[in-house]
Amino acid sequence: MNTDNVVLGLVQMGMASDPRTNLQKAAAMVKEAAEGGAQVVCLPELFTTPYFPQHGLGSASERENVPCETVPGAAADALSAMAKDNGVVLVGGSIYEKAGERFFNTALVHGRDGDLLGKYRKTHIPHDENFYEQDYFDKGDTGFQVIDTPHGRISPLICFDQWFPEAARACALEGAQMLFYPTAIGLSDNIEQQEGDWQQAWENVMRGHAIANSVVVAAVNRAGREDKMEFWGGSFVIDAFGKTVARAGKGEEIVLAKIDLEHGRQVQEGWGFFRNRRPECYGRLTDRR
Repeated sequence: MNTDNVVLGLVQMGMASDPRTNLQKAAAMVKEAAEGGAQVVCLPELFTTPYFPQHGLGSASERENVPCETVPGAAADALSAMAKDNGVVLVGGSIYEKAGERFFNTALVHGRDGDLLGKYRKTHIPHDENFYEQDYFDKGDTGFQVIDTPHGRISPLICFDQWFPEAARACALEGAQMLFYPTAIGLSDNIEQQEGDWQQAWENVMRGHAIANSVVVAAVNRAGREDKMEFWGGSFVIDAFGKTVARAGKGEEIVLAKIDLEHGRQVQEGWGFFRNRRPECYGRLTDRR
């Protein structure tokens, strides 16, 4: 068996108001993905709840009314069981984590035996109309994570992180071979796409991350209508030279994609993006404007 070949499973799902219902649906879809041959499975951002940040808060105290999770806790236990029961590495989308007096948008990665391999808290927090995430989430404090698994080295990033080339590059420099972006993005009734096609830009920016860093990129979006927002689905896998390996439609769907990690090594070696870097020229990247 070629250990460089890995089958990814992306779970594109819509969310109900009850977290238990969402956990049960996620478990069923992870099982279906594993039965289809998936070895690494990823869920969407905030998969246990509707996308609550489309509604702003009047005060920080109001966020106590939004269902949240602790780690360890019920959602983490459920994710551990999904991974162990199906023998997969599971990128558990993300959950709304309460840690003491702070709240984070957190991705948990569990191994095939159900053990927690790593935890990542969302670094970049947007705050725009219908994406009022700074009302709910503190800035992530874990730094970027590269997690060793039997199927390669993976980095979980979360939604808004996908617009920042620095995040992808930082993970790739630490040895990530695959970037997973659990996501909650779509169109809002009250906002026009004046700049151009949002979905096309969303996919294209991640295609650039894949090529520039010689890594596989997988984005896992949610699907369906939630109040003023229509999530466009469109989950995809892009190889290390920008080819779209698989892409979902708009509805609930499991995407399976076979990728070749050796291909990424060949791209990195052949095109020399890393060995020809000039870090001494990049100081402005860490300057505050």
